Amino acid sequence: MAPTVSAYIGIGSNLGDPRKQVLSAYRELAAIPSCRLVARSALYASAPMGPKDQPDYINSAAAIETSLAPGKLLSRLQVIEDRHGRVRGPVRWGPRTLDLDLLVYGKLELDTAELTLPHPGLHKRCFVLCPLADLGVDIVVPGLGTVHDLLGRTDCRGIVRLDEGT
Repeated sequence: MAPTVSAYIGIGSNLGDPRKQVLSAYRELAAIPSCRLVARSALYASAPMGPKDQPDYINSAAAIETSLAPGKLLSRLQVIEDRHGRVRGPVRWGPRTLDLDLLVYGKLELDTAELTLPHPGLHKRCFVLCPLADLGVDIVVPGLGTVHDLLGRTDCRGIVRLDEGT
């Protein structure tokens, strides 16, 4: 069996029943060949980062073990987004049915045209850090520190952890 790497996926949605989109994404992540869903975070509500004339987001994060190379994993994530009706348009940070971001892939630091690891900006975004903290405050974001340390440097007012029934 090929060696596996711990990877973390950010999940977000603000269109088409966002809660349902996020929960469906977990099932699809678990079904990716050569991947095993290890843990999932709580759901969080947050205001949109981009244009303000869009619905609030539901965000979460997943921990997986994978033997897929990072580029191959990214491709699989994009296939899942496409199945959920994701439209990549001209508006940066616009509304979306499903957004799956490869946040951290082991200890890898990478900057190519296709993929940057760790995900750029994750260390400043509470809607990413709070779900990651659910998976482990000791998670190391390569080149940046632990999730615990990053959260300590970030203002997370406005992020709301949702109850399971919410």
